[in-house]
Amino acid sequence: MYFVKAPFWLRFLYRPLLWKVPEKGKVIYLTFDDGPHAQATPFVLDQLKRVGAKASFFCIGKNVDAEKALYERILAEGHRVGNHTQNHLNGWNVSTELYLANIEHAANSIPSSLFRPPYGRIRLKDIAPVKALMGDKAKEKGIQSAVKIVMWDILSGDFDEQLNQEKCLQNILKHTRKGSIVVFHDSAKAWERLEYALPKVLDHYTHLGYQFKVIPD
Repeated sequence: MYFVKAPFWLRFLYRPLLWKVPEKGKVIYLTFDDGPHAQATPFVLDQLKRVGAKASFFCIGKNVDAEKALYERILAEGHRVGNHTQNHLNGWNVSTELYLANIEHAANSIPSSLFRPPYGRIRLKDIAPVKALMGDKAKEKGIQSAVKIVMWDILSGDFDEQLNQEKCLQNILKHTRKGSIVVFHDSAKAWERLEYALPKVLDHYTHLGYQFKVIPD
């Protein structure tokens, strides 16, 4: 089970995390998890370029190591990257020590002050040590931005293989508002729904005068 729209009680419980950007203007924050992926990531980048959109990519360390040219393309085209652990580790199922070691491993390939926990699963007790680790690694790379653990306002459901393409699209169109952080996945599992929904989302909101930006400092 997952929530398309992050419920109030969950946002309250994890209030130190970033769920939505306070935004008065017509701005949406698209994010892409689990890449880089040889098929999905180039498609995403081409679609973003088509409408002049920017986005944030929460990358898995082992995928960055395998697709370094794609990772460099993400950066070269003005998008932002974040740490999504080395191999998509579930923070509820491992010790704090193992979780931090996995994040640190990924940080060697992904210099960033942004972190998103895979599956959105991070224990409350791990928030402070993760932020401290990310801050230390960012400073080593000369990154001065404040550390943010980024969650989401809207989950597209593109990872759900039981979800049809149109329902994935409607999950976004029905719930996205100014400042929404929206999650897609540039992955094989999400490909069928991503390919259908992303161009339509970009065209719909561009027509309405929205801009797509990276997670801000």
